[in-house]
Amino acid sequence: MRFFVTAAKGTEPALRDELREFRLRRVRADRGGVHFEGDMADAARACLWSRVGLRVLREVAAFDAGSEGKLYDGARAVDWSEWVTPQTTIAVRASCRSSRLTHSQFIAQKTKDAIVDRLRDETGARPSVDRDAPDVGVAVHLAKDHAVLYLDVSGASLHERGWRAHGGAAPLRENLAAAVLRLAGWNRTDPLFDPMCGAGTIAIEAAAWSRGIAPGLARRQFGFERWAGHGAELGERLRTLRDDARAAIHDGADVFASDVDPNALEAARANAHEAGVSVVFERRDVRALQQQRFAPFVVTNPPYGERIEGGEALYRDFAQAMRRVEPTALAILAGTPAIAEAFHTAPDRYWILFNGPIECRLLFFG
Repeated sequence: MRFFVTAAKGTEPALRDELREFRLRRVRADRGGVHFEGDMADAARACLWSRVGLRVLREVAAFDAGSEGKLYDGARAVDWSEWVTPQTTIAVRASCRSSRLTHSQFIAQKTKDAIVDRLRDETGARPSVDRDAPDVGVAVHLAKDHAVLYLDVSGASLHERGWRAHGGAAPLRENLAAAVLRLAGWNRTDPLFDPMCGAGTIAIEAAAWSRGIAPGLARRQFGFERWAGHGAELGERLRTLRDDARAAIHDGADVFASDVDPNALEAARANAHEAGVSVVFERRDVRALQQQRFAPFVVTNPPYGERIEGGEALYRDFAQAMRRVEPTALAILAGTPAIAEAFHTAPDRYWILFNGPIECRLLFFG
């Protein structure tokens, strides 16, 4: 079987390396995600363990779709009865680029029509649509008039770990924090410090990763567990994977975090408690940081845009504080060029990442 794991723009290399660590076969990065091949047990493992991925999709068909009729015929040709019955609910979402069919909502609608028409002809009844919580999610990707149909193996987005009790003004998504930690080269054993932690996402992801806590372990159900063809053998394999994941949890690295906002720290402590990890949170102004006590590996996401007033002065003070702290490695997810400019020196390397629609630079010094 062929699978595609979607990812936030710019995080594909981190996801590729992660999936290779899982010893999956034929792992290949592509625009918007990473391909791999395997069986459904491999897909379940990716759902359970991937920190960087967003959704695991199973390819079920690929065909030319240069017209409305070809799209409909190609989707209708698939034997959907393996996964969908009149009693299950479905939802279809679509994306398109460089194709004659240009409206994603129309593409999704025609694909849905093809699925329900085939099932109605075969069974005399049709499944219902549930856009919020479908039993079976279908994804259509149309590029250069070539359509690929996928089943959503994971269900809800994998970035939803189940521990975020509280957010902040602009909380960083868990999967992006995980990508930042991996791309920064953190080894999961050195102490780590986030001096502008907000709701604590980077610190909590670091603590969970270092302890080997599977990010999908708290999830009650993945999407494929609601498919009509979900069998007892795969269910037993998933139970074994979950048991093995619980047994694999171990002691982790020391993780420290601070912020000047007491409300943010309260949210961060609540989130860490829900995640089952230990992080040392302190109220501290980044301008007052000194070398003593702090970890050699610093990873942070400074506030920017509407989140802050007087940003340029803060960034200059932050740069001066880092010169005092002298971390052996410093990684900064910068949502504005002013952060890099405050350091008056070029980073050793950087990556372009997207925090939602915001283009960011992950700057690395050290």
